Amino acid sequence: AYTIPWLPTVHQLHDGRYVLRVGPANTPFPADQIEAVKAAKRRALAEAEIRREATLDDLDQDLVRETARRVGVEEEPLPFLARYQLLEWENGVPRLKLAALLLFGRDPLRWHPRCGIDFVKYEGTQREYGARLNIVKRERLEAPLARLIGVAYGAIAPHVRERQRLHDLFFVEHLEYPTFAWQEAIVNAVAHRDYGVSGLSTEVWMFDDRLEIRSPGLPPEPVTLERLLRRERIHASRNPLIVRVLSDLGYMREVGEGIPRMFAEMERNGLYPPELAIEAEAIFTVRLRNQPVYSAEDLAWLDRYADRALTPTAKRILLFARAHGLFFTSRDYQQVCGVDLYTASREIKELIRKGVVQLPQKGGRVYQVLSTPEASVLQPPEAFDRLRPILERQGFVTSRDIQKVLKFSRQHAYRVAKNLQQLGLLRREGRGRGARYFPGDRK
Repeated sequence: AYTIPWLPTVHQLHDGRYVLRVGPANTPFPADQIEAVKAAKRRALAEAEIRREATLDDLDQDLVRETARRVGVEEEPLPFLARYQLLEWENGVPRLKLAALLLFGRDPLRWHPRCGIDFVKYEGTQREYGARLNIVKRERLEAPLARLIGVAYGAIAPHVRERQRLHDLFFVEHLEYPTFAWQEAIVNAVAHRDYGVSGLSTEVWMFDDRLEIRSPGLPPEPVTLERLLRRERIHASRNPLIVRVLSDLGYMREVGEGIPRMFAEMERNGLYPPELAIEAEAIFTVRLRNQPVYSAEDLAWLDRYADRALTPTAKRILLFARAHGLFFTSRDYQQVCGVDLYTASREIKELIRKGVVQLPQKGGRVYQVLSTPEASVLQPPEAFDRLRPILERQGFVTSRDIQKVLKFSRQHAYRVAKNLQQLGLLRREGRGRGARYFPGDRK
């Protein structure tokens, strides 16, 4: 047996399958996307470029030692840089890669004139020019990348205003943007930008109603705008050397989790989901809006369903029903949530199983929202019913049991287990492949 260190690289197994290392597990990778990954690698040359004119004296070696300590490695700069593949040896002479100079350089701008972050705060909701110029603050944040993320957090955080919300809401964060969302957008912009583009900086524009984080370069293949908007858990990096260091420093989360969690945090706080866009065919933009989707009164009313793991569409139809005497029809669901008949039927059944909605008249077409869901019985979904024999026989189920019984992929089985935990039907003990799921408190 042998182990492979984490890198955003696809590996081919002896049986012909391809896998991508994600966290502690190997995730199957579609063979038809291999060529896209190869194309991305051919373009990802900037950070790995050898700068023969650079020497170790061009690095802030104290910063290298500090980084080594933070990642739990007690090493001097040279072996540490070699460990992270930030240099190559040439006739016994260490040659630094551009990634090393950007991460730890005494003067990183010498190696890339726009490697910092431009933070611009505007008054109003639009950029104005000339006599109507509305810039109230502009700051160029320049530091080695190993420090730049922390510098950016410290410079921008004071400008993220507190929101006024009711005290008893179930959303606990009171800032106009969830901390995870705006910080994740910034670290992604720095880590994944195209350092082969020397004329553009990473930019953060703050308006009264939104925050825009702009990163030079397009998403690296096989990542596409469409796949990100579908919240697929996929990862590919233009700058794997930089990403590895920033990940080990704790700035970046589990591979492929950042964008989906950014969406979840915005929605959990009652805000519109992030907007992703490609501008001028060269800049990847994340736009976070601070206007709440629902009013404070709406959020307070939805609080009674906080333990039912409602989706954004479910919240939308509940608020529609609240304005219509707590009643709605399938046609209402389709029009309000923008879904087809079959999706509406499936999601309404899920709300009934969660004890949030009922059909007062058998065979009827009008559904009623239960104003006191705690008094209703949360019916086990079909997946749990099919797992019940195994739970009764051995006292627990594993991810492999879920895959076998429901004939799901490993990723789909993980999502089913997570949903059943949220419903209180299962509780997890252990982590990774050793995790076991025991019956929860809700029967």
